[in-house]
Amino acid sequence: MPLLDPTNWQSRPLSGGGHTVTEPATGDSLGAVTLATAEDVATAARAASAAQPEWAALPHFARAAVLRRAGDLFAAHADELRDWIVRESGSIPGKADFELHVAAQECYEAAALASRPVGQILPSEAPRLSYTRRVPVGVVGVIAPFNAPLILSIRSVAPALALGNGVVLKPDPRTAVCGGLALAAVFAEAGLPDGLLQVLPGGPAAGQALVAAPHVPVISFTGSTAAGRAVGEAAGRHLKRAHLELGGNSALIVLEDADIDAVISTAAWGSFFHQGQICMTTGRHLVHASLYEEYVERLAAKADSLAVGDPYREQVHLGPIIDRAQLDKIQGLVESSTAHGAKLAAGGSHERLFYRPTVIAGVDDTTPAYTEEVFGPVAPVRPFSTPEEAAALASAGPYGLSLGIVTRDTARGLDLAERIPTGIAHINDQTVNDEAVAPFGGIAASGTGARFGGEANLDAFTDVRWTTVRGDVAAYPF
Repeated sequence: MPLLDPTNWQSRPLSGGGHTVTEPATGDSLGAVTLATAEDVATAARAASAAQPEWAALPHFARAAVLRRAGDLFAAHADELRDWIVRESGSIPGKADFELHVAAQECYEAAALASRPVGQILPSEAPRLSYTRRVPVGVVGVIAPFNAPLILSIRSVAPALALGNGVVLKPDPRTAVCGGLALAAVFAEAGLPDGLLQVLPGGPAAGQALVAAPHVPVISFTGSTAAGRAVGEAAGRHLKRAHLELGGNSALIVLEDADIDAVISTAAWGSFFHQGQICMTTGRHLVHASLYEEYVERLAAKADSLAVGDPYREQVHLGPIIDRAQLDKIQGLVESSTAHGAKLAAGGSHERLFYRPTVIAGVDDTTPAYTEEVFGPVAPVRPFSTPEEAAALASAGPYGLSLGIVTRDTARGLDLAERIPTGIAHINDQTVNDEAVAPFGGIAASGTGARFGGEANLDAFTDVRWTTVRGDVAAYPF
């Protein structure tokens, strides 16, 4: 029996307008959802808040069991969910399988959070027991984007639930099913009590209402830096914690001793995986001058060899860009870059929403596709002469998300990484990596630091309460 029924997949009636779920590869309708209004968000937040205390009061093993069943269900319904991820978000099947794998692992890791030690015994100057205890924040508001919709929802939803919270999830309307309604269906089948997980597809107004909702003390936002600034500012006005995972323009540094036969595949994956629509995408290729010309030539040949098309009906390397607005942004950055003197070595063209993987050479600090986050399959390549120059180039700009360094001397790679401020660094790998057990997050314009994985989840989705206990009532001088 299918997990998702397009005729009955929204359990809570919403009062916003209808929205067509569209397959970007074809433009065909996959179904329809109703979007949430600000009033819907307020109602959902109250409902989650009302359901949360009973959930938090359950023994840890009861919450963990729901999370483990949810993880199993992502595997059990993989065929159905894979099709939704491929068709709704434009993912190739391998990327959809990766999302499903990570979603299951996020649930299993979250299940283990439920039994983590909840506090510490503290020394005290007074004759009393003094201790701290982690308690649920209450309700967590999750705002998730379109690009890796299942992962970027579940990595907040699962740990927040495991730690005893309710959740209001607002997925991007473009991926309302695989980034939202699929999670609701999985957790309902896993036995999550009614009301705890509220899924409300909606636009910016719904997101603003979620940040403002008085029953939602913590916001977990993944999206663009511009939107994240607005979320952080609004959360600050409401005295809420906002965990922000934002954009990036990550660098891959290729030192002169790199194995160029091996690095081209790594480099292409970093820039072209999921059409470059990943926050960690390799947006800047910094290549030692001795390898630069060959690197550009071989990366361009790799780009030209990749198949672009409908990932549901064809075997391809790249699928469609999510929509026309995003494609126009990519095309505009490429065209303005060549107008500034950069050389188009491969790609730079599209048919409908299918954008060819693109390599740009001759870039500098005036090249828009080099200095800005493109969020498309574009690989700008720039030479450097010394490790010091590479470190300076990689450190330039507002972002600080991910970093890759390729070298035969791993100690040298680690030393170079220490000089470049980022939230994530990989030696002998490209910039796009994710594991449920690893902390994830960027610095500066890329976000507010690691907030996923292990201890980071505890800090994100619980409050610390100090408690003392005396055997007798304390005496004071007056």
